[in-house]
Amino acid sequence: MELKGIIPAMVTPLTKEQKVNEAVTRQLTNHLIDSGVNGIFILGTNGEFHLLNTEEKIEMARIVIEEAAGRVPVMVGTGGNSTEESIELSKKMEQLGADALSLITPFFIPPTQEELAVHFEKVAESTSLPVLLYNIPSRTGVNIEPETAARLAKVPNIVGIKDSSGNFANIENYINATKDEDFAVFAGTDSLILQTLQAGGKGAVAATANMLPDVVVAIYNNWLEGNLEAAQENQQKLQPLRDAFKYGTLPSVLKKAVELYSVPVGPPKMPVSEISGDTLDKVVEMVELYKQQNLSTIK
Repeated sequence: MELKGIIPAMVTPLTKEQKVNEAVTRQLTNHLIDSGVNGIFILGTNGEFHLLNTEEKIEMARIVIEEAAGRVPVMVGTGGNSTEESIELSKKMEQLGADALSLITPFFIPPTQEELAVHFEKVAESTSLPVLLYNIPSRTGVNIEPETAARLAKVPNIVGIKDSSGNFANIENYINATKDEDFAVFAGTDSLILQTLQAGGKGAVAATANMLPDVVVAIYNNWLEGNLEAAQENQQKLQPLRDAFKYGTLPSVLKKAVELYSVPVGPPKMPVSEISGDTLDKVVEMVELYKQQNLSTIK
């Protein structure tokens, strides 16, 4: 199985009681697959992995894996602070039928590059599934250095990295450092999708694809076909949504936008609260802009 193309960083639909909403999770899974995505990534940052307990993570994975039914690969975030915890969760997700795993760096106490490498190697050894590293230094306080990525690229089932640093030089460095290995670099910052593809990246793990899957898919498909003008136009269409993210605590704005636009994914997990007041007005205005302009894909 080759990971490539557009893989939405799926939000976790919740009920008002803060439980995983099975019916809406199935609805969102089908909506994304019907939009032509190349995979689904659950239990990442926008999936609120850091706020869900193990039982909730397993329930979310079970529902999405079952509903996807092999139509696209399902990648599950199993990273955590403890190597042991990551290994245990990875084994559970493999048993559930996950197609691949994503491992965020440990956070709170930034590990050294050597500690990071050993952590990832130990977790990768514990599973037969493909593993995608996940770099998001603004949230974790640690950056996977290109030399570390090059070392890890030699591990047979570590197949790539998702970079959410927002720094395009970081993406280029990963591509250059791993060019001799079978290793895929994915944009995790949605403003850099087309740039990453043009530089030799394999695709994107994209939060904006929760609301605008057809637009994000069109960036990739137009790039594949050599239609760079259309790819660029679709890339630019993501900006109003991305600009709105700053209005609330992650992922409150995205969840409300998806709810207003297409699928009723419910509230964020507490302590994050639903947006209200002026913030809500701004997000409603942004969503209406997409609806009125019918900012659908440019073929």
